[in-house]
Amino acid sequence: MSAMKIDHEAIKNLASLLNETGLTEIEVTDGDKSVRVTKNLGVAAAVHAAPAVVAAPAAPVAAVETGKVAALTPDNHPGVVKSPMVGTAYLQSEPSAPKFVTKGAKVKAGDTLLIIEAMKVMNPIKAEKSGTVTDILIDDAQPVEFGQPMLIIE
Repeated sequence: MSAMKIDHEAIKNLASLLNETGLTEIEVTDGDKSVRVTKNLGVAAAVHAAPAVVAAPAAPVAAVETGKVAALTPDNHPGVVKSPMVGTAYLQSEPSAPKFVTKGAKVKAGDTLLIIEAMKVMNPIKAEKSGTVTDILIDDAQPVEFGQPMLIIE
């Protein structure tokens, strides 16, 4: 297993972006590598909030069974597509182009759902599973946060 090469300049840029935007966390994924920069805003760090850097491969979150049926919301829906990064979400490749997907559209795993622009890089967000787009929770050219629900595919 080879060590991951750290791009220190990219991490500095992400930390600067946190300070400029007032966000507390940002994550960028490229293939199987992921870098997350978070800002610790605890009581001890209130005066000098320094970003902490953690590099780890992205891992799926396991669902916990409680035995109680909870109402489905965009946050806990099993088909939710959440933003993997902070940026601006675009539902089409350019203003005059058709949208990648619309409500009711059938998608296959690997289809492009939308694009998120982050640090002047266009990042296609692809469907992880096949299904029907039942809800689009964002508008075109809308800023999105890390983990923000954007679409629901059933």
